[in-house]
Order: sequence, then C-alpha cells, then structure tokens
Amino acid sequence: MNAPIPNLTHWQERCDMAAAFRWTARLNMHEAVANHFSLAVNADGSRFLINPNGRHFSRITASNLVEIDANDPATMSRPDAPDPTAWGLHGSIHRALPHARCVMHVHSIHATVLASLADSRLPAIDQTSAMFHNRLVVDDHYGGMAFEEEGARCATLLADPKTIVMVMGNHGVLVIGQTVAEAFNRLYYFERAAETYIRALQTGRPLRILPDAIAEKTAQEWEAYPGFADAHLSELRAILDAEANDYAA
Repeated sequence: MNAPIPNLTHWQERCDMAAAFRWTARLNMHEAVANHFSLAVNADGSRFLINPNGRHFSRITASNLVEIDANDPATMSRPDAPDPTAWGLHGSIHRALPHARCVMHVHSIHATVLASLADSRLPAIDQTSAMFHNRLVVDDHYGGMAFEEEGARCATLLADPKTIVMVMGNHGVLVIGQTVAEAFNRLYYFERAAETYIRALQTGRPLRILPDAIAEKTAQEWEAYPGFADAHLSELRAILDAEANDYAA
C-alpha cells in the first residue's frame, strides 16, 4: 500500500473509501459514472469527502476524492465541483444530519428492483434481511433527479438515527453508517437481502416471514456482532493490496 500523500488529510479514511468504490464496481453494483459515496470528516458532519465528478468507481483513488463543505454555497463554482446530484443529495444529508457520517447511494440491480415495486418494503424472510428490520424507510414520493430540492426532501426521511437504509422509490437505495466499513457492509448485505427477496417472490410460493420479536432480536445481534464490518472491509483491502491495486494512491 502506498504511503500517504503530503498535504492530504484523512488518509486512512480516503483509502477505505477508495477500496469501497473499487469493490462496489467489482460487484457490479455501480452504474456508469453515476452514484456517489461520501464521508463526513469533521464533528458536525458538514465537511465531507466525495467521489470526483465523472470518475468511474473502478478508477477512484484515495487522493482524488474531493473534500467539500456542505455549508459553502460556492462549492458548485469550484473547478473540482462534484456532480450536481451528489451535491444535492449528499450535501443536504451532511448539512442536516450529523449522525449520517458515511452515505452510500447506488442504483444496484436488486435494490432498484425492490424500489420499483408498488410495495418496496423488505420483509424479514432470512437472517440477512432481518438486519434491516424496523431500520429501513421507503421514499414513496420520487420527485425527479436529486438536485438540491429533492436532496433536501430525501434528507428529512433519514432524521431517525435508527434508520440505516432508505429505499428510494423509483430510484435506488441509500445506506448510512458511522464508518466506511459499517456503511459498505450494510450496502453489501442490503443488496444480498433484496436479491433473496426478489428471487423468493419469483417462486410464487408463500414467504416464511420471521416474527417481529425474532426479527428484532436478530437485527440487534447484527448490530452487536463484534468487529464484523471492520473485518469485511479489511479483507477487501487485503485482496486489493495483494493485487498491487492502486486504490491507495
């Protein structure tokens, strides 16, 4: 892994972010040069790292992440300004919600299929989907691309700190966490859970839905599972490092 580049702060966080981008592309959960991940780097969450405009997830590095201020109205006039929808959605969330430290938004296939259903809730039908029991909000009022007005509306739906996933109806999915590892782990498992649910629906047979008490118990056990998300991201970084990958450059 390359050494930190002088004058760039938050190096380890940058490397974690870059690894998450690379692995998301490897899992085909990205979409062209759209979709965005962001990470707050100050106490109130207003300053955050985000991917550069128009850069494919598979080419993002630690050093080319952009640091911006959600409260700076001149941001979109910068030569390295982020994508306008990234500013609208992620800027609104970081401006309003200090608890939303890491925000990951994608149009991954199975999560977007779920977001396209008239009922976009995810029932707890297995151990993985139980992770999100009573921790998910569905946005039923898509209003177009996530420029500032739409982004601000979406941010209001995440006000409850217990909410870790927003199924964005007619759009995609947004996941939040306290760290890159936590958010990416949730993003990965939500896509898995959505795939299992969609495939279960395709059988046309009745679903085996967990009782609320067991689903909640399982969700709490996921939350308390020691070091799981950190180990997940650490292993992904180890794989990338073994490949002499340039994500940490």
